[in-house]
Amino acid sequence: MRAPLTLASASPRRLTLLAQIGIVPDHVRPADIDETPLREEAPRLYAQRLAREKAAAAHVAGGFTLAADTVVALGRRILPKAADAPEVAACLARLSGRRHHVLTAVVLLGPDGRRTERMVDSVVGFARLSPGQIAAYLDGGEGVGKAGGYAIQGHAASFIRFLSGSYSGVVGLPLFETAQLLRGQGRLVP
Repeated sequence: MRAPLTLASASPRRLTLLAQIGIVPDHVRPADIDETPLREEAPRLYAQRLAREKAAAAHVAGGFTLAADTVVALGRRILPKAADAPEVAACLARLSGRRHHVLTAVVLLGPDGRRTERMVDSVVGFARLSPGQIAAYLDGGEGVGKAGGYAIQGHAASFIRFLSGSYSGVVGLPLFETAQLLRGQGRLVP
């Protein structure tokens, strides 16, 4: 019998992405952790720390636990998961006409406690946004609760000049790297 897989996430996007590659977790157990960045914490280290903490918090001995965290970074600045429309507007104003990095850390804990992980760094270029475009995006409500205040799979797709890296990583779970982790620990058929 195959060890069960727990997804340590409340994100419906991560469930949808996993289903896209034929993976349905046995359990979904969102991890309740403090997501406050540490003082002077670099974006890459922040994403790794949160993914590791989520995996550890949701792990059940004898099973696999998959966790991820996505961070939008402008240089060393970590943009927040926008809590409300003003925060979405502030994020979009910062991203307007600029490149930024979307860092997604993925962690897999195995039944034996072995941890494997990957970091995916994608570069996204935003068009210069007019106040009208930002206002229209705010009216749709899509950016609330999203890292950097936008969802690439929604209306914000029209703001993206280019993407170098993993589209699914920007959405929230890099599928190639996730499948490689699952294969590496024997949870996914090669």
